[in-house]
Amino acid sequence: MNTQTLKLNTPIRRGDNEVTAITLHKPNVSAMRGISLNSLLNMNVDAIVETLPRISDPKILPAEIEKMDCADLLQSGILIASFFLQTSDQEGME
Repeated sequence: MNTQTLKLNTPIRRGDNEVTAITLHKPNVSAMRGISLNSLLNMNVDAIVETLPRISDPKILPAEIEKMDCADLLQSGILIASFFLQTSDQEGME
């Protein structure tokens, strides 16, 4: 599981366009530099906000994340945390 797609409850507005889904890519070590894994796994909002721009496609900017629906932010945190599970544990989630 190297990517996860999050369908947003509330689309993100970008000018005249809307982002309705975000693909999250499994982060490598360099993408996680400076982010506390403990904070991220505890669903710390600041840790999620710092991580999302590094692993999202399209790239979601911090200012856009600040305006996200809380349910979308929480779901993105859950998907990010799922990347840190062992492969055998991920099989039970599919």
